Amino acid sequence: MSLFLYNSCTAHRYTFTVKEVPYKKLCSTKKILTVNGKFPGQTLKVYKGDTIYVNVRNRASENITMHWHGVEQPRNPWSDGPEYITQCPIRPGSDFLYEVIFSIEDTTVWWHAHSSWTRATVHGLIFVYPRLPKSLPFPKSDHEVPLILGEWWKRNVTEVVELFRRTGGDPNVSDALTINGHPGFLYPCSKSDTYELTVKKGKSYRIRMVNAAMNLILFFAIAKHSLTVVAADGHYTKPLNATYIAISPGQTLDLLLHADQNPKRTYYMAARAYHSNPVINFNNSTTIGILRYTSSTSSSSKRYPNLPYYNDTSAAFAFFTNITSLYSGQVPVTISRRIISTVSINLLTCPNDSCEGPNGSRLAASMNNISFVTPSHVDILKAYYYHIKGVYGTRFPAFPPLVFNFTAEDQPLFLQTPRLATEVKVIKYGESLEIVLQGTSLVGGGIDHPMHLHGFSFYVVGVGFGNFNVTEDPLNYNLKDPPYRNTVTVPRNGWVAIRFIADNPGVWFMHCHFDRHLSWGMNVVFIVKNGRGLNQQILPPPPDLPPCY
Repeated sequence: MSLFLYNSCTAHRYTFTVKEVPYKKLCSTKKILTVNGKFPGQTLKVYKGDTIYVNVRNRASENITMHWHGVEQPRNPWSDGPEYITQCPIRPGSDFLYEVIFSIEDTTVWWHAHSSWTRATVHGLIFVYPRLPKSLPFPKSDHEVPLILGEWWKRNVTEVVELFRRTGGDPNVSDALTINGHPGFLYPCSKSDTYELTVKKGKSYRIRMVNAAMNLILFFAIAKHSLTVVAADGHYTKPLNATYIAISPGQTLDLLLHADQNPKRTYYMAARAYHSNPVINFNNSTTIGILRYTSSTSSSSKRYPNLPYYNDTSAAFAFFTNITSLYSGQVPVTISRRIISTVSINLLTCPNDSCEGPNGSRLAASMNNISFVTPSHVDILKAYYYHIKGVYGTRFPAFPPLVFNFTAEDQPLFLQTPRLATEVKVIKYGESLEIVLQGTSLVGGGIDHPMHLHGFSFYVVGVGFGNFNVTEDPLNYNLKDPPYRNTVTVPRNGWVAIRFIADNPGVWFMHCHFDRHLSWGMNVVFIVKNGRGLNQQILPPPPDLPPCY
């Protein structure tokens, strides 16, 4: 009866009270931002096509917004969340009711704060279930397991952000990696702060995973147990058996785990960084969790998993590229527009070389040589909807304004300086788009970039190393069953090509999901214009939008 009522009534309400709560980890206590006092935050459970309402009450001392990552929010950019892109922030003491409209999402997505670096501790999973009589395209598991990979700083995260923004240098790397908020026993004072998963021999478990880390792509594995990927970024995939997985910040995976090993033994799960450029500092530690069978004992022998080495690019991209969509024949075969954009690390000069970036400069980042400047008084959606002038320009280039050997070892210094601007790209409703993201070797030799697009999922039709060749590379695209994702990893000094139909009118953010790169300006905004039909137009704004001033 309760299941029937749940399926019949599709609007559900939640309250998210954002507040600071003391948490002790790594031998020290600090206050962190939480939702309802929990870290990680609660898991939301919805059926496909539901609409939920989440009242976010900011009872903290800093601004907040909330993003529903992987939820396309058809015609509803007002509740998408990125600060000063689609809304002004919810200020301390204020509330905002988000309307979260689920549509084509099938599996696991997630929610997180989208204001400065607040998502470091303000995040949680969203479990999407098929609406009856639809069923899963893979065997139903006996149990579901939420699994969130993250990072932890001993210092207050706001202090970390303030420091690197003030000095112009790289942010301090995190002090620990975490599994469901637990660092694991390899870290100081963390023996009792280790995640444990208890399983029963012969049972199956569906792990719903997200990489919520701020600045790290991660490898993950469970000793002696293979995992079967059945979904990625909220969409079904063909089953893929794997002894390890690679997952970028922002990405989700659904994994089937069979408890089929010797139940007398204990098995460790582990996650650590994939990091392709040793010149750039990173957290090279390992977080450990425990998989324990119900019949094992504390004295039973332990097994560690085998993880690829930190800089094993072939292992990372073998995993990424082996994921394919469950369905075939849904990719746009012809395109009406191709946009090519570089994604680069850059430098800005400082007076008297007084900053802490290379050669006394300030670190920055760009797309097509434009380092995105986020507005500070009114958001882009409001400016677009109400025709407010002077907030943004519409001259984001469809092709790199500076053409050079993007992946060469040595680059002229003048290429390192971007233009600071707030430029958007305007797209007609219904356009069939291809976007090619080209990594560059500027400033230190380049690094991978996990790029996330709000408002859409897209087909990853191609990926390669070196410079994109517009004549030859499209001949090797996968137009049959490419993965359908919302976050894609651009390889170091390589490229990816994505395709989608621009059928969601609104203002949609695209950015690197390494938050340091987002902070430095590796972002762009797409404005998809209204179509002709009533159901092809942006919904009207909600009455309680946070004010801008």
